[in-house]
Amino acid sequence: MNQAILLNDDLKFNGESWQLTGLASGQLITITVFTEQSDYSDSLKFDIEMAIEDWLEDNEPDEFSSIELTL
Repeated sequence: MNQAILLNDDLKFNGESWQLTGLASGQLITITVFTEQSDYSDSLKFDIEMAIEDWLEDNEPDEFSSIELTL
């Protein structure tokens, strides 16, 4: 698989959203994912990773090096 981003293993729930970081083209990117699921599971992690990859196929991080997604 050719990844557009290398995701760090720092997925955390802050009470409102899931947050993690990754590297894209040598740039640190902060990703915020809004979902109703507040319990961690491997399935959730996989869904988030796939959503990020899909999003990056058509988009670029904003000027603050961040991405916001809703699952």
